[in-house]
Amino acid sequence: MRTSDFDPVSVEIFNKQLKRAILVVLVVFGLLILRLWHLQILSGSNYRTKSEDNRFQLQDISPFRGIIFDRKGEMLVGNRPSYGLYVIPEGIQDRERLLKSLNRLIGLDPELAMQKLKQASPAYPFRPVCLKRDMSRDELAVIETQRFNMSGVMIKVKPQRHYAWGKLASHVLGYLGEISERQLKTGKYPGNKRGDLIGKSGVEWKWQPLLNGMRGGEQVEVDAAGRKIRVISRKPPVSGASIYLTIDKDLQALVERSLVGKKGAIVAMDPKKGEILAMASTPSFNPNVFIRGIDRATWKEISTSKDFPLQNRALCGQYPPGSVFKIIVALAGLEEGVVDPEEELVCNGVYTLGQHKYHCWKKHGHGKVNLHRALRESCDIYFYKIGKRLGVDRIARYAKRFGLGKTTGFDAGREKTGLIPTSRWKLKRFGVPWQTGETISTAIGQSFVLVTPIQMATMISAVFNGGTLYKPQVTRWVKKPGGETAFELVPETTGRAGIKAEYLEIVKEGLIGVVNEPHGTGSRTRLRQITVAGKTGTAQVVTLEKEKLMKQGDEVPLEFRDHAWFVAIAPAERPEIALSIVIEHGGHGGSAAAPIAKQLIKAYLGVDK
Repeated sequence: MRTSDFDPVSVEIFNKQLKRAILVVLVVFGLLILRLWHLQILSGSNYRTKSEDNRFQLQDISPFRGIIFDRKGEMLVGNRPSYGLYVIPEGIQDRERLLKSLNRLIGLDPELAMQKLKQASPAYPFRPVCLKRDMSRDELAVIETQRFNMSGVMIKVKPQRHYAWGKLASHVLGYLGEISERQLKTGKYPGNKRGDLIGKSGVEWKWQPLLNGMRGGEQVEVDAAGRKIRVISRKPPVSGASIYLTIDKDLQALVERSLVGKKGAIVAMDPKKGEILAMASTPSFNPNVFIRGIDRATWKEISTSKDFPLQNRALCGQYPPGSVFKIIVALAGLEEGVVDPEEELVCNGVYTLGQHKYHCWKKHGHGKVNLHRALRESCDIYFYKIGKRLGVDRIARYAKRFGLGKTTGFDAGREKTGLIPTSRWKLKRFGVPWQTGETISTAIGQSFVLVTPIQMATMISAVFNGGTLYKPQVTRWVKKPGGETAFELVPETTGRAGIKAEYLEIVKEGLIGVVNEPHGTGSRTRLRQITVAGKTGTAQVVTLEKEKLMKQGDEVPLEFRDHAWFVAIAPAERPEIALSIVIEHGGHGGSAAAPIAKQLIKAYLGVDK
């Protein structure tokens, strides 16, 4: 068919539309060419860099955390293989169904797992997300048998922290927990990232930067979805430093066995250096529980327990010292000249001050008592009278000389200060003046007086080492992976008590009498082969309910019973070990705490009787 056969008007319209179409095509191609020119010429280098960055990624390699040893080189904390449950988001067909299955199989918290999946970057759908760390063998077996029915699930093996002896020395060693967003923002953890475990208490907390080590990394080639294709280069991680403690594992184990079924704390210390030989607090906890990833129910149970298992009672337990405080009052009385060691004061069982009567623990009294006998038999009336002569402010001054009412400077834990009251303190705290009757109670370690077990270990050490207060330390040395020593323990002093040597000797003789002479309240600690010195204490837990029960002759419930104290040192002539023991609601120090001290001294010094 020829062109002339078409209607001229139709041909003209067709030609106009064709021209318009050609123009549109030309404009579109022109825009495409301009865009290509912009992308390749103007912005080419920028996009090329981004392309390379997307293609090559640097992936972290976590280091092995440093190992912790006891003073003899026996491992307390190390690392072991750990099996983690991971999922690949892109590989999951039905998230809710998968999480329900994992909850049914291994008890995985579906809400927490879903939260972790939502936090995963959508830009990298093939990057594994950890849902559970450190699965048990039973959990691993269950997952392995069902894994082919759960798309997107995988198992990864990584080194995991392992506390070789479970609960042993848990309060000293501390535990690990996941680093928080707040901690990351502080800038104090430059070697850590989200999801890392860091030290939360104890030695793990104190030496976190050195124990942590240095991350390694791999430069890997990935595809657009983030899947690894090959490793380009690799920088191995650097393991953390090794920590050697002053703790004796065998003594520590014996200390903890002696506290089984009890609440309380024990501190064993070298009185000449300040080295902590053992430190225990009960109830305690197993740090391995935190490594596996503690669920909310378990954490709530631990953190809200009335037994406070996470609290280190040796550092933070604040107790009235009871008669152990008489050591301070005796030294203050001698130094201030308010008592002659041979002066005899009469104890008839009751001391009257105004309208109030203060009783001695011995109902009918001790008769005529000098300082030596007052310490040996722990006569309350004697110390009521000496305390009244001194006054609370002078008593407080000497207590503080021996490190009470302030932290000791222990190197691997947070301490409480305790409380040594003064007249000024009471006026500021309660707005009322100090009363003489309160001085009477203070003189035997009651009233407002509060101390910690580690303070009492430092105090008794100072009495027998000539008056020097040593900073308690648990770290013997720290060695980096190459063998370089990063820290070595040097005994540090925190002050001098400033007591004349002759007065220290008088009190020391009295404390030797407590254990080794007739009627001594600490006779259950006596050993034939060495001379042990010590002081018992019974700290009253006074409540109206308790008084009511006692008047009725009923049995006093455990929670109302007195705390039992005992401080000891051996051998008295050349001290090698100082002990501070408190048993909550244990009753009398001579019966509840002194026998424990005997067993610990025998074991540490290697004597059998």
